[in-house]
Amino acid sequence: MTTAAASKITGKNHIGYRISAKGTITYKTFNPELNTDNEPTFFEASSEEINEAVSLATKAFESFKTIPGQKKAAFLNAIADEILNLGDTLLQTYCSETGLPEARAIGERGRTVFQLRSFAELVEEGSWVEASIDTAIPDRTPLPKPDLRRMNVPLGPVVVFGASNFPLAYSTAGGDTAAALAAGCPVIVKSHPMHAGTGELVASAIIAAAQKTDMPEGVFSNLNSSGIEVGQQLVQHPSIKAVGFTGSLRGGRALLDLAAKREEPIPVFAEMGSVNPVIVLPEALKTRGEELAKTYAGSITVGTGQFCTNPGLILGIDSEELHKFTKLLSEEIIKVNPTCMLHPAIKQAYQHNRATILNEDNVTVIAEYPNEPNANYAKQTVAVVTGEDFIKNPKLHQEVFGPFSLLVKCKDKQELEKAIFNIEGQLTGTILGNILEINEYNYLLSLLSNKVGRVIFNGVPTGVEVCPSMVHGGPYPSSTDSRYSAVGTSSIKRWVRPFSYQNWPNELLPNELKNENPLGILRLVNNQLTKNTIY
Repeated sequence: MTTAAASKITGKNHIGYRISAKGTITYKTFNPELNTDNEPTFFEASSEEINEAVSLATKAFESFKTIPGQKKAAFLNAIADEILNLGDTLLQTYCSETGLPEARAIGERGRTVFQLRSFAELVEEGSWVEASIDTAIPDRTPLPKPDLRRMNVPLGPVVVFGASNFPLAYSTAGGDTAAALAAGCPVIVKSHPMHAGTGELVASAIIAAAQKTDMPEGVFSNLNSSGIEVGQQLVQHPSIKAVGFTGSLRGGRALLDLAAKREEPIPVFAEMGSVNPVIVLPEALKTRGEELAKTYAGSITVGTGQFCTNPGLILGIDSEELHKFTKLLSEEIIKVNPTCMLHPAIKQAYQHNRATILNEDNVTVIAEYPNEPNANYAKQTVAVVTGEDFIKNPKLHQEVFGPFSLLVKCKDKQELEKAIFNIEGQLTGTILGNILEINEYNYLLSLLSNKVGRVIFNGVPTGVEVCPSMVHGGPYPSSTDSRYSAVGTSSIKRWVRPFSYQNWPNELLPNELKNENPLGILRLVNNQLTKNTIY
């Protein structure tokens, strides 16, 4: 093993502060724009390297879990600085491994840095631990009341799976990693094989930041993997306490089942896809049909449709206005030039899943890009089906990852409500209408709210704001636990558990729970939110 070097792709695994290549399986990443392999060779982590990374993380947890918020904040901010210091090397690698444009790389890097700095602010302030104190009442009858003090504490070593469609914001130093580190959990990233070079560069930045801020070795590791075996071993390792995943339903469900079968089951926080239903109400079509057609042609095709919030389902009541909207949407969407998908395998999956929908009875293509695009480029497609056929055929409810949307024409309000009732859990739902219509369709809104984590009024689902009030999650199968968001500082709650101290001497309590409140945080004291000292 040798010491890791920042800004250089070695193809090796980053295990604590060292790099290692003991495995015999190698692979390369792929440039979908050039339709050729990229140069670096990557070494898949061996079982020995996996165990070493977990052992280091377990040892690091003992000290990392008690590190003050101010020091963790310095670590998170240093990660952000080191990522920026990677400069054009990171951007060029990102583009070569994804086929995405440089502007997207810059934007996603900005979001990643913002997430890290947001969590730094959160832990430096400190109130996120949700300290709750109920002081003793010794003379209470018939029994004395004990002194009880509760706060959130970290779970332990966490495994984060890199996401194919967001090499920065949802991967190596993405939201799950930032939240887990902020909570006090060491992180082992299972790097995504499609962007292993991007992942290694970011991993080197995290490790450089850890060394500069005196974090314990093992607080972060990055393991390469060409298939599923490394991830399986990590999830099954008895020292791992939680898992973060962004990807397909098939992959997320497999990890959830693996974790549940362990001798000690652990939580898997998986975001697994969504068709993000959009309901177009009649008045919106009458007054803004042309505008909405243009807007949604852009939303369906942005990023080649490779967003978990892509509007894959549009529902409305059959009418002259809906027919006009359908025609306008068809005209607008074929004006958009196709763009590159992330990988040939992603394009193949898109073509297969699109064909599965289009081959179902009574599904009609109403718009498809007419020319043959470049290799690994996707043909944007819109299809239509009746509400009756949609309701009775669950295959039509499934996600097609890419620039595809299914338009459902319902015969009346009751059929529209039934269609929404029959879909599975989703990340988002959108209603296009006006205030008077919302009141008229309030039962529809209630049905939609039961199915999604976020409901949008007169907008598009694509675009996820990073802020405390964001909910990026939803009922199964969009995520494995609808109580938690994958985006925003509230996601720190994924990686903690409540813990209580009973009748402990004040001087032995953590600072968050001491009478004098040395951190000056907001606490719930005897059912009153306050920053005051307890006398």
